[in-house]
Amino acid sequence: VQLQASGGGLVQAGGSLRLSCAASGSIFSINTMGWYRQAPGKQRELVAIFTRGGSTNYADSVKGRFTISRDNAKYTVYLQMNSLKPEETAVYYCNLGQLGMNYWGKGTLVTVSS
Repeated sequence: VQLQASGGGLVQAGGSLRLSCAASGSIFSINTMGWYRQAPGKQRELVAIFTRGGSTNYADSVKGRFTISRDNAKYTVYLQMNSLKPEETAVYYCNLGQLGMNYWGKGTLVTVSS
């Protein structure tokens, strides 16, 4: 399984970005698919994810500002990020869970300037 993320970049505080992640390869039965992030010097953390059955989980810090969506036909998930904060500067990673395996994309850098 390969995950190709895009959409990162530089944005001012309060601005918006939309991330995309397309999965390809041996996709059989996706259990989870979504986004994590890792800020400098910090551990990787969950941002938003689809679980099996279509429900979503969000980090408390992004609820109301970020929205995860997907295109099942394209095995693609999106992350609409609004009202971004400087502390959300991080590398954002796409993640896919399938058949007990965890797959990660290379990450896309989001920089929020103050």
